[in-house]
Amino acid sequence: MITSELRQTVLQLPAEERQELAEVLSESLELEPVELPIWQRQVLQTRLAQLEANPEAGSSWEEVEARIWPEGA
Repeated sequence: MITSELRQTVLQLPAEERQELAEVLSESLELEPVELPIWQRQVLQTRLAQLEANPEAGSSWEEVEARIWPEGA
């Protein structure tokens, strides 16, 4: 568990150092498997079932990208 002292120390770091720390922590998580909570597994199973039942309901990456970053924006 993160102590309030550690949290306070980390939040006082300059933004660049906090970013570096975030990257180091993220990379460390990639090295070991993390068990998803039951609710997250249930959400993923539900979404996968919906996709399999109606694969055309989703959007391609190109469509999503165009909605997020319309040309000229």
